Amino acid sequence: MLVMNKLRIVGAVLVTVAAAAVISSCSDKRSTGIEYARNMYDPIAYNPDQPNKNFRNGQTAQTPPAHTMPVGFDEPETEYPNTLEGYETASKNMRNPVPASQANLEEGKMLFLRMCTQCHGLTGQGDGSIVAMGKFPAPPSYSKGNSSRGGAMRDLTDGKIFHTITYGVNLMGPHRYQLTPSERWKIVLYVHELQKLQ
Repeated sequence: MLVMNKLRIVGAVLVTVAAAAVISSCSDKRSTGIEYARNMYDPIAYNPDQPNKNFRNGQTAQTPPAHTMPVGFDEPETEYPNTLEGYETASKNMRNPVPASQANLEEGKMLFLRMCTQCHGLTGQGDGSIVAMGKFPAPPSYSKGNSSRGGAMRDLTDGKIFHTITYGVNLMGPHRYQLTPSERWKIVLYVHELQKLQ
């Protein structure tokens, strides 16, 4: 008899708790319930595109100070300047420090597919998706075209390719802030493979 009363009491408590949970969850549809650590939901930092009264120009995203380099981008900026002379000097003096291993070549291919195919195409023939839209001229083919700076594209050296990826040329923008030097050298490895295509 005592056991039956305890079971009824426990059952009644469980039914009461369940009913309270159902009723409380249906009361206010806009309620998010109990919030833990509210400051985690409301970020303190500004988004890059938000106005920011802390800066004179009112922008959150600021241009980096002159002569600074992001972490991991430790190449000397002035060694080969963004000039035709710098391009030619880079051609003579720069050699790819990344070994031509299968792993580096595969990573170079992956980086090329992610960063370059929109213009240069999957095989470096200058038939990328942006060119197919008809709004931009095609870049020269790595295996058949001629460089706008003179010479055949298939004869481009490590230094010329690296300099071009770093600073850009014509409609191609610079990629020095999107790709680390090591990543650029891996792309150079893969571009040499594309130069061999017929």
